[in-house]
Amino acid sequence: MIRFAIIGCGRIAQRHAEHINKYGKLVAVCDIVKERADELATKYNAAAYYNLSELLSTQKDIDVISICSPNGLHAEHSIESLKAGFHVLCEKPMAISVNDCDRMIQTAERVNKRLFAIKQNRFNPPVQAVKKVIDEGRLGKIYSVQLSCFWNRDAEYYSNSWKGTKALDGGTLFTQFSHFIDLLYWMIGDIRDVQAYTANFAHKGIIEFEDTGVVIAKFQNGAIGTINYTVNSYEKNMEGSLTIFGEKGTVKIGGQYLNELEYQNIQDYKIPTLPSGNVANNYGNYQGSMSNHDKVYENLVDVLTNNAIISTSAFEGLKTVEIIDKIYYKAQQLER
Repeated sequence: MIRFAIIGCGRIAQRHAEHINKYGKLVAVCDIVKERADELATKYNAAAYYNLSELLSTQKDIDVISICSPNGLHAEHSIESLKAGFHVLCEKPMAISVNDCDRMIQTAERVNKRLFAIKQNRFNPPVQAVKKVIDEGRLGKIYSVQLSCFWNRDAEYYSNSWKGTKALDGGTLFTQFSHFIDLLYWMIGDIRDVQAYTANFAHKGIIEFEDTGVVIAKFQNGAIGTINYTVNSYEKNMEGSLTIFGEKGTVKIGGQYLNELEYQNIQDYKIPTLPSGNVANNYGNYQGSMSNHDKVYENLVDVLTNNAIISTSAFEGLKTVEIIDKIYYKAQQLER
């Protein structure tokens, strides 16, 4: 049985703990906020730690450490855990700088440990179906794409939290929409060039970066596309959608978080009826992406015990960060 520890006992850690105990055993948790660590530890009969160094030096029979701490600490916590001799599963985004991603990958290679990146939206049934259609060449040449990310994150979401800070959050694309950027890379390919405008309309004095962005992208394969994103959708999440226009077909994955096949018109082919998939991560007053962490842990265990193919490599985690970094760099250039 694979034994796990969790670093960071916030909201997403609850989801991790639930699935860890289906595929292995949670033996330790760590958070600098004692109450959070104690609560999660008690619920799953695990040991509680309030200092990462103490956990790493004490718990030697752990196999994998799941990093659920704030974005800006992912690199530091992952590298320390790898150096201590553990495999690492890192929540999104892998880090908030390309350099940090590089350091994480190099450390994993140097100590011969696995570094897993979480990209759970890849497991959404319509996403998997459209990816298969693209890989089979049924859409022909991809001409253009439109990614729409229209969510709501109000002032309460950011209050008394690391979220909204440049140092620990990084930006709206990192925390809210990195999974969406990953799907562009996974399904369409790498992005060669971007132009971008960003603005903070409704969160001045609340967050240290943009709440809205418009991006024009040119892909390595010649396709062009747009990314429109905001956390200003009135009162609630509205849409997370990806529309693909190809030589032999058009498809749209929609819903609030890329969970519905909304449109298809493909030459001599029809995507069959799909399963509904998992529900969204529900955090009370707001929702996140589809909760496919069960598939992530199933793959992780399969990789470590059966030498299976990893569902998302650390390199792919880096590519998401690289694309986001490119968007922010271009947006800052235009603001000067």
